[in-house]
Amino acid sequence: MTPAHDQNLGPGSPVLHLRLPSERPAVADEDCFRAVLELVGDVTPVVQSLPPSALVADVSGSLRYWNRDPAGLARVIRAQVAAQFGLDVGIGVGPNWAIAAMASRETSGCGIHAVGSGRSDVEAFLHPRPVGELYGVGKQQAGTLTAFGVHTIGLLASLPLGTVQRVLGGQPGRLLWERAHGIDRRAIVPTGLPHSSSVLRRFPMDTLDPEVLRAALLSCAVELGERLRGRDQAAKALTVSLTFSDRTQLTRTRQVPLGPSAHTEDLRDLAYEMYDGLGLQRARVRSVALRGEQLVDAGQVVEQLSLDDLRDRRLRTEPVIDALNRRFGQGTVGPAAAFRRAG
Repeated sequence: MTPAHDQNLGPGSPVLHLRLPSERPAVADEDCFRAVLELVGDVTPVVQSLPPSALVADVSGSLRYWNRDPAGLARVIRAQVAAQFGLDVGIGVGPNWAIAAMASRETSGCGIHAVGSGRSDVEAFLHPRPVGELYGVGKQQAGTLTAFGVHTIGLLASLPLGTVQRVLGGQPGRLLWERAHGIDRRAIVPTGLPHSSSVLRRFPMDTLDPEVLRAALLSCAVELGERLRGRDQAAKALTVSLTFSDRTQLTRTRQVPLGPSAHTEDLRDLAYEMYDGLGLQRARVRSVALRGEQLVDAGQVVEQLSLDDLRDRRLRTEPVIDALNRRFGQGTVGPAAAFRRAG
């Protein structure tokens, strides 16, 4: 039995390959990519970033929790990215990294293209395609194969391994021959807990209303605080970034006054203080981002004693609010001002 028919080399775990649109707005691109990466990380912990605008995720451990198939999870992610960032991303779904990446190319930066996990599904997707579209094949390799009359991936898959290796070389030939059979041995290596975490709010129209801007900052602080608490992290510093109508940016960073914190009100108060210090008057703002910097393990943070009973009561409600939002969906419970004004 040849390696191509070895059952252990067949399609593996369901994988999503997400691409941000190449013509996306130049609005806090880096912050936006980080935020999308973290959003997918809330769906599955096995996420590997592919900067500057793509990521790959193994969702095998998340299907039962979300009670959806891989394509269903892709639809959830795509809807959330569209709702939060106004981006129409493309997501490829496949039984391994290579096939999911090829499928995401078919979306042209928007929509979902899913390839089934069965051998017949994989072959139907791969075999009719030009050999130059095979994931990992270089232009010179494709030209060599074409010169030998191998114009499609199916023809490459039909050749004996030894023949392909004589034409392309030992290791490169084996790699592309396996890819033609729908085999990709690479594992997705999840990124560790990030050293920073950002939340972005884009406005439907450029705004100069300070109440709208403060409400957006509040909304960012709520989401950022909830995310950090869910990851048992705390931020030593906070960065506020505003992108204006002419696409210029203004950024300010400050240390959290009371030490590392994941409490919403600490993040909110510092964000407000930095925003007020900017002294904006008639500047039209397109988006606002809030980023927690120098993240540390919350277990290493020493909470200072507080003599403020009201603060203590508010902090005691945070775990309750977090639990409700985890159960019923993010944003179910939160400050009324953020719901009323945030973009």
